[in-house]
Amino acid sequence: MREASGVATSRTYPGIFWIHNDSGGGPFIFAINLEGQMLATFEVTGAHARDWEDIALGPCPQSDESCLYIADTGDNNRRREQTSIYIVPEPDPAIGSPNSIIATAPAQRLRFHYQGHNAYDVEAIAVAPDGTITLISKGRRAGSGIVEFRIAAGMVSQGEEVQADIVGRLPIVPVRYLGRWVTGAAISAGGERLVVRTYTELYFFRRGPTGQLTLLPPVCWIGASEPQGEAVDFLDDGSVVLISEKQANRYGTVFIATCPEE
Repeated sequence: MREASGVATSRTYPGIFWIHNDSGGGPFIFAINLEGQMLATFEVTGAHARDWEDIALGPCPQSDESCLYIADTGDNNRRREQTSIYIVPEPDPAIGSPNSIIATAPAQRLRFHYQGHNAYDVEAIAVAPDGTITLISKGRRAGSGIVEFRIAAGMVSQGEEVQADIVGRLPIVPVRYLGRWVTGAAISAGGERLVVRTYTELYFFRRGPTGQLTLLPPVCWIGASEPQGEAVDFLDDGSVVLISEKQANRYGTVFIATCPEE
């Protein structure tokens, strides 16, 4: 894994975590365990990997199955007029292997644009138990802050391009020298909490009945433990799993973090 960029904790297959590469990695997802062992490789049927940035688990739009939502939303230069989320039923890792590539079921492509038709660099996706999609900007755009977008669950299965509405701005002040750019997010299995990570910090929020967010102190400092921290998901109610890209002389890492509760 050259640029591991997203992670999703399987709830159907205990001990399995789905990860993928960043731009240039091809439309592949990989099943790993907490020891970092590669267990299976899958090609997402019908998907194109322009700049995959994050992955989340959620309900399939038209069934009770579990689906993976893959955010093809990277846009460092903020030039993309349209971005996509690929939604694919979660494959069974037992049918795969590390050394062969198995095709998934066909993926659904959700095309969308941001409210106002502006371009944003987005590296974080989270999906609620009801299928509502939350997207969070990285914060590289000067003066815009960290923007939260939302796509309602009912819009996902329409088959047309939809709009990601601006919900608000998170109380996270982007600071480049502190590594305070958002690189991943996740919603807990029950939908009560949202975690947002930067390169160096973890922010936890309580989700209200309509999805409104309340910051839960304290902010957890990760520091420079990872080569380049990119992804986060809830492991259980008390801890999260963190995934990092590799760098020149450092392998990518899998960490478990437990932060103090409020």
